[in-house]
Amino acid sequence: MSSFIEIFKLGKTYDTPNGPVVIVEDFTLNMREGEYVCLLGHSGCGKSTVLTMIAGLNSITTGGVVIANREITGPGPDRGVVFQSPCLMPWMTAVENVLLGVNQVYRHGTRAQRRDIAGYYLQLVGLGNSLNVRAADLSQGMQQRVGIARAFALKPKMLLLDEPFGMLDSLTRMELQEILLEILVRDKVTTMMITHDVDEALFMSDRVVMMTNGPKARVGAIFDLPFDRTRIRSEVLEHSEYYVYREKMLTFLEEQDHKKMQQSVNQLNEQRAGHFQADDSAVESTHPQKSGVA
Repeated sequence: MSSFIEIFKLGKTYDTPNGPVVIVEDFTLNMREGEYVCLLGHSGCGKSTVLTMIAGLNSITTGGVVIANREITGPGPDRGVVFQSPCLMPWMTAVENVLLGVNQVYRHGTRAQRRDIAGYYLQLVGLGNSLNVRAADLSQGMQQRVGIARAFALKPKMLLLDEPFGMLDSLTRMELQEILLEILVRDKVTTMMITHDVDEALFMSDRVVMMTNGPKARVGAIFDLPFDRTRIRSEVLEHSEYYVYREKMLTFLEEQDHKKMQQSVNQLNEQRAGHFQADDSAVESTHPQKSGVA
């Protein structure tokens, strides 16, 4: 199957007072249409940087992203984004928050048609009875449902999720995971999700992309998961290879921890060596050697 999404040698460099810093380097990944991929790695490894570049919210330093044969040059309705925080207008109702995007994408639809679209996706995420409740009066989990409904209502070609369940309690988290997967499988939306949770990555994704630590983070390993769609949590947990892949991912993360620790030790040793050299130079300049002439 040909690639629906092509991410080629994606890189991001920031200019700092001490010179350029490369955050992500040569990130390359192809995705099939309808595929669900999780990016997994330690904090600060560049996962969110990759996602925001694909979303068009962060400029690309090197490389490029092609979605459905079109190279992206900025944000667009072909990519729906859900962040860890719902990012809702608190004074607006649930349906009004979803309509913010719907009104931009379905400009030629009637007001009733656009409201029907917003209501339909709120119904799918379990908020059919809360359409006219202000976002400020909704629980954290209900607000995140509104954010998910808003993203799906745009009918995006790609969905980008930045730890969408990170702020939720475990029961709400599991419920929303299953609701999201049900919609994704039905609509066949190609999805990339960032997570720190190995078990979440195993349950949700078709492939898990492990990222190395930054700076100069890149793809370190890719795991193709053997679990069938539609996902049933108990069947995934009982699958003979579940804990095999779980151990592989944890081992990768532990190796990255060791590398990071060694880099810190090396940097500390370099700083100490430079400090001692500076001290020696100061002593020599204060007490120059005598020439030996009588």
